[in-house]
Amino acid sequence: MERRPKRLEAGWWQRIGWAVLALGSCGLLIWVPFLYAAIRRGRGSDWGAFATLVFYECVTLPWAAVRGDGAGDPFLGLVVVLTILLTAGLLLFGFFDNPTPKQPGYGAAPVPPTAQGNPYLR
Repeated sequence: MERRPKRLEAGWWQRIGWAVLALGSCGLLIWVPFLYAAIRRGRGSDWGAFATLVFYECVTLPWAAVRGDGAGDPFLGLVVVLTILLTAGLLLFGFFDNPTPKQPGYGAAPVPPTAQGNPYLR
């Protein structure tokens, strides 16, 4: 039996909600949507994205704590801003599957075929 890959469909409101979570937490909860997708779909690429973002958190948080005194580290700020923007773009446009179009149900009225013109009456 062929196993079809699981789809993770999301409308625009759900995509915007996940992006707001990543942006609103200043990048601290950037891994949460990827954990959700990895659990729901179970694909290796989703687990890889989740592991990468957890590793990112494990590196940038101590880096920010060590560099916390003074004006700050501009390279750390650049890394954080670029990661947040990349993740927001990925959540909005590339990560979730598009919803499947709705098919007419059993109660839908049949659509009559288009009328073919009589070629001899032209």
